[in-house]
Amino acid sequence: MSTLVTFFSAEGKTAKVAKEFAKSIEADIFEIVPQKPYTAADIRWVNPIARCNREQFGNKDVPVTGKIENFELYDTVYIGFPIWYGAQPKVVSTFCKDYDWSGKKVYVFATSRGSGIGKTAEKLTPFVKGATIVDAKIVKSASDI
Repeated sequence: MSTLVTFFSAEGKTAKVAKEFAKSIEADIFEIVPQKPYTAADIRWVNPIARCNREQFGNKDVPVTGKIENFELYDTVYIGFPIWYGAQPKVVSTFCKDYDWSGKKVYVFATSRGSGIGKTAEKLTPFVKGATIVDAKIVKSASDI
């Protein structure tokens, strides 16, 4: 079996951490990319009508581009993303819905400007049905994972 590092990055910080970590453990890597890319205005969370806010509080999927080939070959999956309102961004939830997570070990790592990890693992659990979330933590660098 193999290890996969997946990530969504809105501003590049999570991407940097994920790529460095995947390289250090010689894991495969997959970037979670929304069909409609985010602009700086879209992720300006202090604006109550910014896209990131509408998505987090709405109950709709955020379409993703690309698909992981042979996902069943991975037994360990790391999922990285920036914390948005104490949880994964909706684009991550949508991504997770497309796969069978049965029997997989999941490690969650998140980047943050000040939020803690809170109940992120609990909020992600319904989207990775059948998996065991082993750990969830805020990281600043690949060495923190």
